[in-house]
Parts: sequence; C-alpha cells; structure tokens
Amino acid sequence: MISLKWVKDYIDISDQDLDELAVKITKAGINIEQIVSNKIANLVIGEIITIKKHPDSDHLNICQVNIGSNELYQIVCGASNVKEKMKVIVALPGAILKDNFVIKKSKIRGVESNGMLCALFELGLEEKNEDTYAKGICELAKDAPIGEDPLEYLGVEDTLYELDVHKHRNNDCYSHIGFAYEIAAILNRKVTLPDLSYQEIDKSITKEFQLQVKTDKCPYYLAKMVTDIKIGESPEFIKQRLISAGMRPINNVVDISNYVMLEFGQPLHFFDKDKLGNKIVVRNALDNEEIITLDGKLRSLKASDIVITDGTKPVCIAGVMGGENTEVDQNSKTILIESAIFDAVSIRYTSSNLNLKSEASIRYGKGLNYEYTNMAIARACHLLEKYAGAKIYKDTVCHDTIDKTPKVVRFKKEDINRILGINISQKDIEEVLHMLDFSYQLDQESFIVQIPNRRLDIDPNINDIAEEIGRLYGYHNLHSTLPNVPIRRGQYIGDVKYRKAISKRLRRLGLTEVKTYTLVSREDVEMFNYQHKEAILLPNPMSMDKSVIRISLLPSLLKVYQYNKARKVNDIFIYEISKTYDKNYEEDSLISGLLSGNYLDNSWQHNGQETDFYLLKGIIEDILNYMGFNNRYSFIKNTDDSFHPGVSAKILLDKQEIGIFGRIHPQLCKDNVYAFELSLTKLIKKCGPLKFIEAPKYPGIEKDMAFIVDQDIPAGDIMMTIKRAAGHLLNQVDIFDVYKGENIANNKKSVAFKLQFVDYTKTLTDEEVMTIFNKVIETVKTKYQAILRDK
Repeated sequence: MISLKWVKDYIDISDQDLDELAVKITKAGINIEQIVSNKIANLVIGEIITIKKHPDSDHLNICQVNIGSNELYQIVCGASNVKEKMKVIVALPGAILKDNFVIKKSKIRGVESNGMLCALFELGLEEKNEDTYAKGICELAKDAPIGEDPLEYLGVEDTLYELDVHKHRNNDCYSHIGFAYEIAAILNRKVTLPDLSYQEIDKSITKEFQLQVKTDKCPYYLAKMVTDIKIGESPEFIKQRLISAGMRPINNVVDISNYVMLEFGQPLHFFDKDKLGNKIVVRNALDNEEIITLDGKLRSLKASDIVITDGTKPVCIAGVMGGENTEVDQNSKTILIESAIFDAVSIRYTSSNLNLKSEASIRYGKGLNYEYTNMAIARACHLLEKYAGAKIYKDTVCHDTIDKTPKVVRFKKEDINRILGINISQKDIEEVLHMLDFSYQLDQESFIVQIPNRRLDIDPNINDIAEEIGRLYGYHNLHSTLPNVPIRRGQYIGDVKYRKAISKRLRRLGLTEVKTYTLVSREDVEMFNYQHKEAILLPNPMSMDKSVIRISLLPSLLKVYQYNKARKVNDIFIYEISKTYDKNYEEDSLISGLLSGNYLDNSWQHNGQETDFYLLKGIIEDILNYMGFNNRYSFIKNTDDSFHPGVSAKILLDKQEIGIFGRIHPQLCKDNVYAFELSLTKLIKKCGPLKFIEAPKYPGIEKDMAFIVDQDIPAGDIMMTIKRAAGHLLNQVDIFDVYKGENIANNKKSVAFKLQFVDYTKTLTDEEVMTIFNKVIETVKTKYQAILRDK
C-alpha cells in the first residue's frame, strides 16, 4: 500500500486528481489494483451543548450536539467520558463506519437518536482493545472547528494505492520514495529526498564495536551506533503513516525502523547494544542451530540460512526477523543500527522454510540498492536524534564487496524503433530519458545512458531501455502495423520433429500413447537398468514411491499394464516418449512400448495374431526403416535379467547399442508381456536427410538358398554376411523359412533365404547373378561351416 499523503513529501502532486493519476500510472506499467480512501461522508466536528440522563438507562446520556447548523442534533451516547462543551466526532445518518456499519436515525430505549459520537477505533484509526475501549469517545482540542471534517482536522485523511507490482519489477515500487520517482517520471517532475542530516558526538563506533562477515551472502553491511535514546510514543505523523500502510505503531524507536523501511524500501534492524555486546559476526547458520525470534517462537535453522551473531550465538535471522535476546525494550539506552544487503535468493528460501514472511524479508528477497542502504541508515539517525533524543556516534562500520560498476547502455534511435515497431524521434527519446532521470550523453547519433542504481530491475541492455522508453512514451501511441517478415514453412524442428513423427507412426501401428510420472520408487528404478546408469535420488521426496528420477520408462509402462489388466483389459498396446536423466544430469529421450494380448483379432473367424517376439521385432524394424536406417541396424543376444533370456535382444545401429526389446522376465511379470525401449537421442544423432530411390525400370532376378548351420548361429548374422558378399546388386534379402526336424541333426537348423538382384542401369543376365550367387554360397559355407541344402 502506498500513501499518497506520504508521497507528497517527495513530489508535488497537489494539482493532480488522484483517480486520474492512478490511470496514468497504470497505463505506464504499474498496475493500481485498488484506490483506497479513508474519507468518510457525513462525518463532522460537533460540540456537546447539554447532557441529561436517559430516563430508562443508568449509563446512557441524551446529548444535544451543535454541528455548525442552526439546529441541534439529539444523540444518545453510552460513553463514560461525555461532558458539556466537549468537541467530538459526530457520525450523522448515512455515514458508513468501519466494517460497513451504517449510521441511521433510530430510537434507543424509546428516545430518538440522530447519529453517533465516535471513538477512533470505530473509524478504523486505532486498534480496538481494552485500553482504547475504556477511553470512550474521542475528545478533540478546544480549537477544533465545528462543522468541519474531523479526519482532515486530525491529519489522517489519506488516499492509498494498492499496487499489483509485476514480479520482474524490483524494490523501487516497494517504497514511497521509489514510487515517487515513478510518479515523477510520468508527470515529468523532480523528486525531493528527505532530510538525512544529523549531528555526531565526539565518540567513534570503531572504539566500541567490531564487525566480521564470514559469508559471501552478505556483500554489504553498515552499522551505526546511537545512545541516550528515550523510548516513548512516536509523533502523530509517523503513527498515522504506519497505520495507513497496515502496520501497528509500537514506540518511537521501533516505529522509526519501520518508517524508514517503508520510505526507502531498505529494512533496518535495531539491536540493544548492551544486550548484544561489542561484536557482530555474520555467517551461515549451523544445521539445527536454534534462536528465539521476536515473535517468541523457537526457530531451528539450516546451514543455508544467514545469521547475525554476537560471535557465539545467533541474535538475528538475517533479513527475516531479529532475536528476542537483543530486542529493544523500554530500558534500552544504546542501539546498534544495522543496514545491510543479503543474498536475495537465500532470504527467500529462509523465509519459505521457516514459514516466516515479514515486510523485511519481502524487500530483501527482491534485492536492494546500496545507495538507499546508505541513505536509510542516515535517515534513521536523523529521526532518532529528532524524535528519540538520540546522540549519534561518529563513523560507520562497513563491510563492502558490492560491484559498483555503472550500468551503461549504448544504442541508436533506430535500435529503439526496431524493437518497439514505431518511429520515435531522437527528441522524444531525450525527453523520456529526462523524465526517467536517466543521465545520458550523445555521441554523434548514439545515446550513452547510465541506469541509476535505484532501478535494479533494469539490466544494461537495449531491450530493457526500449521497454522503459515505450511505456513512458505511451503504449497508446504505438500504432498497429502488419509485420514485415519473410514467410517460412511452419514445421517442427529438433527432437520435437522426430518425437512427433515417431509418435504418429506408433499410433498408426495400433499403439496408444500414455503419459506417466517422471519420479519412481527405488525398487522401480532397479528394474530394466540395462544401461547400468546411476539414478538421481531426491533429497526431499514427496513420498517414497516418487523419490528417484527414472532412467527407464519401462517400469512405468509395466504399472500401466498392471492397472489395466486388473480391470479386465486384456489387449494392451501402449507407448511413451519422454526424457530421462542419470546422476550426471545427462539427458536421454527414450521411446518405450509395451504390448500384450491379441494384436489382430478376427472375432467372426475366431482367429487373430497374438503378440510375440517377431511381431515386436517387426514394429521396431518398421520404426527404424521409417527413419531411414535400412541395412544399418542389427540385433544381438540380450544378457540383461529384466527380460526373458531366450526371447529378447539388444538393438544395434552402426554397431552402437541403442535399445532393447523382448519378453519381460517371468519373475517381473508372469503374463506374456513384450516391451521395447530405444534411445531417441542416439537415433537423432545418426539421422540424416532421407534419400529416395525410384522404382527400378529393369526386371530383377530372385534366387533362393538354404543352409544347414549350427543351431546357436543367429540367422541375422548369416543375413549380414550375405549382404556384404553380394555387393550393390543385391536389392533385398529375406528369411522365408527356418526348419528343425526330420533329416536335420539335433544340434542343427535349416535357414532359407530369398535374394533379389536388381541393376538400375540395365537388365541383369543370369550369368552375372550366378557369379554373385555362388560367391555368397562359398562365403557362408566358409565362415559358418554351413552345408548348402539342395532339397
């Protein structure tokens, strides 16, 4: 909340309609969420002329009150402090008080009453408690003008702006001076800073106090020392402004600390120097270190928190709340003033972990400007000297590692116009920079602008400067134009392109996409760890079944299968494409699938195709061929114990392992369930532009051959040997039969191949094909001790 009465201390807005000003500020980018006014209609200053007892009550009085008109108002009042000639606050019929209490003409125990005599808490100007209730109605000074507005007379009439500050906007709008600069930029006026002057006594703080900073989370720390303070009530203007901002006045010393924070946006902390001692050490907290904070609660800290200590024990949680052991109380005489900058991220984490959000932690968490850190401590000394009788020690204890390199941006008018899409003149840019109070120089056609430290939200780049110029120039001055850009074909790129294409292909093959959770249990992550990766364990998991970042998608798919199977779904064909991460934070996109049940079903003829190893292999081959990897992939025997040892294989691409497929091991799932997993990351690395070959113009020649080989020789190995031996004229080779049985030895098998030969430039002769065909036979016979089967 920003008090406009307070802002008037720094900028003249007496000629402004505050509703219209709110519109201007909102148009400039700071959203005024609500305009709050404590003005109450039908509220006047009155004088009690006569009092008589109510005939039907012991505590009620019938008052005749003069409100400045020719007619006296009769008002029944139950306050104990009413008396004749007393100046009071009168709420006439129609007035709406705190909590929407509407004043009406009424009869109180049969006597007419035409209003109400008010206490301050009934107007929302004081907290209602036993003390304020016992005081009764508010007694105004004898010189209070009858018939005038009592809120204006008391100096508490104010208009407040409730701001909705964008998260990227920094601390400048969390203080009244910062907001005054915003108004100044909009109205093209200058800001007057408050009085920072004070007198110092001939004693130095350096003789009384030592500072050590043992953490890099505190780049800036200032300390001043004051003595002979007199604790008492704050002046009325300080109390009124704190109440307007939603803070409860306590005493002059505490109120000055809060006042300066709301003025400059720089939180301060006051330590009772006698309780503190002669030393402050700023460091990281110890794990489980404890402190009782000012709210009387015991807090347990973490090593990531920052603490202020007296060299041994914590006396303050830096940037969040002070400790009870150094609290300023009625007996305090000497105070150490802290004005510091702490790491914003650390303060936000501490505040969140402790569930302790304060006005100070909000501002520390947004980041602070070191110039205001200096001004705030000087302002506190000025106010303590003036309103608490403080004597200020000379010198300031300082720790400073702040980077004070000026934020400078160089740009041309054309750069701004290109970003904003308008044609703004150089003169307009100069005017806006002057309104913003950004110092600049002109170097031929270039602007060299220095961003003031108070604007921490602006980085030294052209985009941020363009945004500031645009919002002050006025978004309403931006004209809509059609973009002048080259037209490009809209398409997916990178891994998204392949993920979309493969996903569509798998859906065409009858699989349904699922989305499962990235986090799994420790037991799940051990399943299907065929790549032997180490997983990331979460330090603070939400539950044990979601405590590890998965390195395979198959455990999640298996759970989806079990869920559906338990609900009588027998035919399950699912896939998922998602990213995984290992302990080294290496990312791997995986394509995983799971199949079980009848892949094809003909209910009329009572036949179909049940899922098996070869169906799964066909789906994998379809995907690899679709991506252009024909003749580049192969399959080898699998040794991972998550799959059935005789019904599974690993997938190689250019002799590099890229995945696995087969039947899930019966120990993990007793059902006949098949699964596969491919590394999309590895596939993309090997992808190139697809090449298309036209259909051959000349007829090809097909030849069949069958070999009797040892049973443990993979047919795929023989096929690869055939391809290498046949050369470029071999267009295609397929296995069309594997036979074990009669006329074949027990440890042997017969594998039959169909070979297709094509020449794209001419018609092949039988002699050319037979030369290659015989070479293939001899190569296979030699390499595998194979026997050519002739019948």
